[in-house]
Amino acid sequence: MNFKGKTVFITGASRGIGKAIALKLAAAGANIVIAAKTATPHPKLPGTIYTTAQEVIDLGAKALPVVVDIRYENMVQAAIDKTIETFGGIDVLVNNASAIQLTGTLATSMKRYDLMHQVNVRGTYLTSKLCLPHLLKANNPHVLNLSPPLNMCAKWFKKHTAYTMAKYGMSMCVLGMSAEFADKGVAFNALWPKTIIATAAVNNLLGGDHMMQRSRNPQIVADAAYHILRQNSRTCTGNFFIDEEVLINAGINNFDGYKNNPNIADSDIIPDYFI
Repeated sequence: MNFKGKTVFITGASRGIGKAIALKLAAAGANIVIAAKTATPHPKLPGTIYTTAQEVIDLGAKALPVVVDIRYENMVQAAIDKTIETFGGIDVLVNNASAIQLTGTLATSMKRYDLMHQVNVRGTYLTSKLCLPHLLKANNPHVLNLSPPLNMCAKWFKKHTAYTMAKYGMSMCVLGMSAEFADKGVAFNALWPKTIIATAAVNNLLGGDHMMQRSRNPQIVADAAYHILRQNSRTCTGNFFIDEEVLINAGINNFDGYKNNPNIADSDIIPDYFI
């Protein structure tokens, strides 16, 4: 795909992996819809939909920041309507928005359980459903979910059953929708990092500086997403991609530039929880 003039709708794009994908595709000429909740600065988390939009514009691309909580159908629909009004269509949907809590059953409140399932599973399903009428009109439509490979081994559930269920729900959308829309030419794929990624969630929730030093930066996921979304949507669908494997297949074999701390040895980079 030539991204020039294509429109990419990205949930949770105000920071982290979503923002990195937004800037990568903006640099390739895409129009970027930044659909996220953060409209005002957060005391602990950098970035808003407007600061990301400005970075997209600084790259010479067009940006549309929209306040969206993907738990609510009216907000998602309003954002899609504004996208169509502004850019005329949708070519790519990136379901990146996610809620996380890596706790066991007794330590997971039902409020947090509901949040993870409403955002991760329902939000992904809802946003895909509402974008599909427009994706079906596109020349090379792609949906990319930031979710892990499906592997029904107990070890992936043992320490955080609720979170695994919610993330696997996103992956099940890939499994089902890729088959459902194969004849229509809409690609549904999943992408997941081989290692932990230096995001606010890692810094604030999952181990702080120790983990951040042993992470890769979000750019590796963005670069992998770029290569996936360039593919023919009729032949590249139903896959559960790992970022490093995507880049190796694209001829990239040196990952030193993706280390969050360039002085950390390769052996000290921490694998992701689902790998």
